[in-house]
Amino acid sequence: MHAPVHSDQHAASYYAASINRSLGCGRLEGDSSADVCIIGGGFSGLNTAIELAERGLSVILLEAHKIGWGASGRNGGQLIRGVGHDVDQFKSVIGASGVRDLKLMGLEAVEIVRQRVAKYKIDCDLTWGYCDLANKPAHLEGFQEDFEELKSLGYRHEMRLLRADEMASVVGSSLYAGGMIDMGSGHLHPLNLAIGEGLAAQSLGVRLCEDSAVTRIDYGREVCVHTAHGRVRAKTLVLACNAYMNDLNPELGGKILPAGSYVIATEQLGESLARQLIPQNMALCDQRVTVDYFRLSADNRLLFGGACHYSGRDPADIAAYMRPKMLKVFPQLAEVKIDYQWGGMIGIGANRLPQIGRLKDHANVFYAQAYAGHGVNATHLAGKLLGEAISTQHSSGFDVFAKVPHMTFPGGKHLRSPLLALGMLWYRAREAAGLL
Repeated sequence: MHAPVHSDQHAASYYAASINRSLGCGRLEGDSSADVCIIGGGFSGLNTAIELAERGLSVILLEAHKIGWGASGRNGGQLIRGVGHDVDQFKSVIGASGVRDLKLMGLEAVEIVRQRVAKYKIDCDLTWGYCDLANKPAHLEGFQEDFEELKSLGYRHEMRLLRADEMASVVGSSLYAGGMIDMGSGHLHPLNLAIGEGLAAQSLGVRLCEDSAVTRIDYGREVCVHTAHGRVRAKTLVLACNAYMNDLNPELGGKILPAGSYVIATEQLGESLARQLIPQNMALCDQRVTVDYFRLSADNRLLFGGACHYSGRDPADIAAYMRPKMLKVFPQLAEVKIDYQWGGMIGIGANRLPQIGRLKDHANVFYAQAYAGHGVNATHLAGKLLGEAISTQHSSGFDVFAKVPHMTFPGGKHLRSPLLALGMLWYRAREAAGLL
């Protein structure tokens, strides 16, 4: 079994073992300059770089480890419509039209991924088809509301509501009370997507620097970004570090909570068993507070993830922790081996809406973070909005996101995780008691 490693190489995941292309990126050496410097080599940074380079700006991107090292290269690979959770809560801040814009941008975000993969011919196992899974009958009412709302927004993809007796068509488990199929969402190999986007950025003239951790930022009309071996001067800075912001910018770091999320990958199952588990090769996700999400890889492994941890401590044995959760859904896998186990940090904000904006005291410093575990599509949307705002100084979508305030987590960096962990225990207790 391959255990997780956290170093300047990619985590020892199924994704790292199945990389299909390579990037040649040196570290930053000496003094350089560009129109824009981006810190962070995940989906947010890469897609902002592509958007800016397509508009003719010069870009240098700095990544402390490897391109796609963080959540972008380790996530469950689910590409699902929508941004944020319950965006209607922001109506008092951005109005009904702003809320509708957020909902439409949540649909557009998936299309950005679709178009990027097609334009740059990125081989990342992109597969269409997704199903929301109802853990109890009450969840079906929410699915019906989602169904009607998506139709009212002009959603062009096939959707279908499923009763409990129809669930065998999408999942080989008796656990679920129903579901909602969405053929406009799907799944992919996230690390191969990140590397493909890195190659696309390089083809546009973006300079990608790996192993280039930022040690200091000098803010001003021109920013100067320092690493151990060089520095970059730029008119504009983009902070795209998400859960790995650490102390680089305490103002932004205080608005995001790093939370651990974990995935296991089985041995190859063979076509017959794979189709028994997920007959239509869809991505699937349930509705619990700590979600289970799962899908098949291109070589017929089950990738099973979830179990969000706020304690800051990873399980000693991820496979031992996750396997019982997998067997609750698929008891028929009792004799199947786990070939890979890994985890990493996702970034969560207090209101579960991605944080996209610019620093109040430094108008030439932009940021995007806090995707709350739904970042594959939202990061691509963030890149588009940042590209528009930086290159043209106008983006109506950027302005909608920037209007929403984001609270700083209480307790400072040492106490905010334990405090939230206690809160999540309360939610889980309510869920177990049937109150959620």
